[in-house]
Amino acid sequence: MTSTSAAAVPNEIDSGTAKKVTLAGCVGIFAELYDNGIFGFMAATLALVFFPDSDNAVLLVFLGYAVSFFFRPLGGIICGHLGDKIGRQRMLVFVILLISVATAAIGVLPTYASIGIAAPALLILLRVLQGFSVGGEAAGAMSFLAEHAPEGKRGRYTSYAQIASFLSLLTGTLIAAGMTAGLGSERMESWGWRIPFLLAVPLGITGIYIRQRISDTPNFLRLQEEGGLSRNPLKEAFSSPEHRRAMLLALFIPLMNGSGYYVLFSYMPTFMNKELHFSKVQGLLVTAASLVCISIAIPYMGAWSDRVGRKRVLATAAIAMAIAGIPCYLLIGTGSVPLAVIGACIMAVIFAGHTGVIHILLVELFPTRVRYSAYGLGYNVSAALFGGTAPLLMTYLIGKTGDVHVPAYYAVLTALGTLIAVSRVKDRAHLPLRDA
Repeated sequence: MTSTSAAAVPNEIDSGTAKKVTLAGCVGIFAELYDNGIFGFMAATLALVFFPDSDNAVLLVFLGYAVSFFFRPLGGIICGHLGDKIGRQRMLVFVILLISVATAAIGVLPTYASIGIAAPALLILLRVLQGFSVGGEAAGAMSFLAEHAPEGKRGRYTSYAQIASFLSLLTGTLIAAGMTAGLGSERMESWGWRIPFLLAVPLGITGIYIRQRISDTPNFLRLQEEGGLSRNPLKEAFSSPEHRRAMLLALFIPLMNGSGYYVLFSYMPTFMNKELHFSKVQGLLVTAASLVCISIAIPYMGAWSDRVGRKRVLATAAIAMAIAGIPCYLLIGTGSVPLAVIGACIMAVIFAGHTGVIHILLVELFPTRVRYSAYGLGYNVSAALFGGTAPLLMTYLIGKTGDVHVPAYYAVLTALGTLIAVSRVKDRAHLPLRDA
């Protein structure tokens, strides 16, 4: 590489560029996670629309929710491979286009009453496309933000993306609650359920427009200039004992996501309505309150990890969840909305210490040459096994045991699993990102 080409790729990112890139990344993540999350929030209504003759309609909807997660590793592999070879920015444009089209298509699907069994089959097919897209989003977006972030501030800058993801869930929650309250059950089941999915169109257009106008990361461009890009990133990752160990850690460190993101937030409205007999609106509003709390707490956790290290923050969150998980679910189970809000908000603040830090820790496990591929595979396999299946597992176990405290036990178990995995990590919070 000549000195001229080397100079074309800056080693340091000025704060203005970092903020612009962070905003662009967050807008895309907001659109992507809204599209993915709205399915969970609308589960009870979708059950009536697509499985009207089944006694296990909600279970079948969550089966469709879970199936899509098993395509996330495929999305992580394909998008990660291409992202490490041709660039993060191109793949981030592609994945948001894919999920926007898939989500909008759900909004125009014929119902079971119109075309019979073909309706739920098409619904699950579109969920598969959503899952593939999200599989390419998480590792790509977080790698993109981290590789643009100023040194010493990677935790804070990448945590903003998690705020965007939870604000997207909050938006979906409020839309679902507002429409359910305003339209009533009959009109929601007739046509109102389509509107939240069709909102993917303007969100997707906005995300694509912004992502097309940002450059790729200095780390990727530097490797590209040097001719240092990997020919086969995933093969290279599997051939290295260090990278294999890191991918295994990327599989188990996110365990707490299963009881946090996918149970505490996505599944909570349905759980409160079906199992605890809150109204649909009450369940959605309790979830909304917890989403506000976690969105406020996340940047503080990210900044804290920049100071004291990722391991300390993650371990503290895991221990706190193991202690508080069951008492908080007992508060939710009282049937009182104020007590449910308190229980959900306590868990939300605790979970912020996990979700606000987990992704930057995973980014730092891998060098730029294989980061998108290896991080994407480990994290998405974890999401498939322990995340997307969580609402289905909770629904099944509660039905079999009659014990509504199953989500509390899951919170404790996954927190302990994360704690054990985190103890095996080398903390790289205060070291530069590696390119190779």
